[in-house]
Amino acid sequence: MDDNDYCLIDVSRPPKADGPPYAECVLCREPTEYPESYKGVTLCPPCEWREAERTSCSG
Repeated sequence: MDDNDYCLIDVSRPPKADGPPYAECVLCREPTEYPESYKGVTLCPPCEWREAERTSCSG
């Protein structure tokens, strides 16, 4: 059994940036660890953690 088999939430992550410029977090506007050129939702590590806690599978 794979670790991802128990949860049906698809969590795709953007590629990590090699260096600046970094994309802004969509929640707090702080720099993230993702490239500025990435199109999509980007979150900084603290907001990523809070979002994961909020949407985690329970049970």
